[in-house]
Amino acid sequence: MSHNLYIVPHDLTSVGDTALDYALFLGNHVRTEVMVLNLVDNKAKIAPTQQKLEAIVATKQIPSSVNVTVNVAMGDIFSDISKIANKEHAQLIIMGTHGAKGFQKLTGSYAMKVITSCDVPFMIVQDGTKHVEIKNIVVPIDLTKESLQIVSPAGDLARIFDATVHVIGERHNDEGLSTQTKNRVLLIRNKYDEKGAKCEVHLLKNGGSYSKKIMQYVSEVGVNVIAIAYHSESLLPQFDSFAQSLITNDLKLPCMILAAKQSGNLYF
Repeated sequence: MSHNLYIVPHDLTSVGDTALDYALFLGNHVRTEVMVLNLVDNKAKIAPTQQKLEAIVATKQIPSSVNVTVNVAMGDIFSDISKIANKEHAQLIIMGTHGAKGFQKLTGSYAMKVITSCDVPFMIVQDGTKHVEIKNIVVPIDLTKESLQIVSPAGDLARIFDATVHVIGERHNDEGLSTQTKNRVLLIRNKYDEKGAKCEVHLLKNGGSYSKKIMQYVSEVGVNVIAIAYHSESLLPQFDSFAQSLITNDLKLPCMILAAKQSGNLYF
């Protein structure tokens, strides 16, 4: 990979601007290229859309470490973002949402195709997401191997900001499940040691809503980013209530989400 590329899908709305602003904020801490992307359904729309996006970019304060390009092309948001991201070897896709109601309208099974067809992590931001120095990142895991696939991208983000990754899971009364959890925690610690990322592990009491316990922990610790792996065994995967509640959290924290691939082996 010759460069560090962030892709920002921008639909000429305020939420697209929110995503672009967050990409530039990240760019203050790492040398990167930001591609502002808009996909149109008619060739006649390419030139005027390009002009509008370039005008938006011209109003921004671009960090010296960031190179911004505008890409307007024929295509469909639900199938071609992932193709472009994979082709360009992007490291992150930063996308905005209007919150639970707007996000539900946007996603559904069609928008999940954007995420599930792409190996690139997404950073979802909401209107009102603050540009706060990232000091604490929370990574919830469960007993599935797929949930661990977010560990590596979260560690990369932590290294950029010298942040601490808080890996959280649930305690289990069952001895076998408890041993399994402890083994995974050890693997995660080793992984972060290799990356040179700071890590803390906390096991929450079992029972009750896991997402609510996560958000309680987030509030108590002062977490700045939530990072999750999304995985579903459904033939038509959609955001379940757990993932959606974290992505559209009331604190409007950015949420890094990676579409986990089914794995027979432990994968980071």
